[in-house]
Amino acid sequence: MDTVSLKQESSPAPGSNTVRDQIYVLEEFMNSRILGQQNLVSRMLIVLLADGHLLVEGAPGLAKTKAVKTLAEGLEGDFQRVQFTPDLLPADLTGTDVYRPQDGRFEFQPGPLFHHIILADEINRAPAKVQSALLESMAERQITVGGKTYSLPDLFFVMATQNPIEQEGTYPLPEAQLDRFLLKVNIDYPEVSSEKQIMQQARQEAAGDREVTSLPQMLPVTQQDIFQARQNILQIHMAEAVQEYIVQLVQATRDSQHYSAQLPHWIQYGASPRATLAFDRCSRALAWLDNRDYVSPEDVQQLAHEILRHRVLLSYQAEADGVTITDVVDELLGKIPVT
Repeated sequence: MDTVSLKQESSPAPGSNTVRDQIYVLEEFMNSRILGQQNLVSRMLIVLLADGHLLVEGAPGLAKTKAVKTLAEGLEGDFQRVQFTPDLLPADLTGTDVYRPQDGRFEFQPGPLFHHIILADEINRAPAKVQSALLESMAERQITVGGKTYSLPDLFFVMATQNPIEQEGTYPLPEAQLDRFLLKVNIDYPEVSSEKQIMQQARQEAAGDREVTSLPQMLPVTQQDIFQARQNILQIHMAEAVQEYIVQLVQATRDSQHYSAQLPHWIQYGASPRATLAFDRCSRALAWLDNRDYVSPEDVQQLAHEILRHRVLLSYQAEADGVTITDVVDELLGKIPVT
């Protein structure tokens, strides 16, 4: 379900409105630069505020790189893009010890992962060792080189991209590594009206139009503001019934025979407890962004496809029958009642 705007009129949630207002300005700024991809923008903000990482899949030219660069412009922090290729080495990400002959010692040279906002472009084009180096840093927020451990920045957001078209010469991410991403977002081509606006905006940017390229007054959002927003999000109320609904959704991917006659034939492996944690964190972030102090079942349903699509492994029978992960999640949402 696409989210056109994160801002809703509702009862106020705990915490300062100033932080939330800044996030709204950041959202509007991103939507003004990334035309026709409102759902991608909203999911990027949700994952950022939930302190996770995002996997985006879409054809070339759909503004994936521009989206994360625009996010970095609106935040206090630095940005680094890494183009994943078959000849990339783990040290190209983590950094390495460099020998200094003038004083006879090794000095650590940090790699591109020592930045706040990371774009791992076409992550499936690098071999497994490189993918593992990135995903380990995402999970542990630290890097070990030469027997020494180095902490990554407190604000550390990775957006990885995949191209679904060209699969020759790629190294698909194993399910255990896909599970590390909080959400997986699939993006499609923009509508006709948006594509006309994209063409007009490109001309304005080329001409140096300040109204298109300038940063709004309330930006950038500071790192302290992001950390404060994350604390506010933890205060969002989640009723026992909503928690039970989340657990039942995830459980239904494992013991599907209790919920549907079709699901056992479609699902080979169900979602791990990371899916439950992702529902908890992301639905709270969505409620906070909607200016509410509680999580609703609709929040859970909005995020279900992006939380489960990379965590549920389909069976060969499902693939042979043309059943997609979208069909499976739709079936789950239709069979699991909201108590």
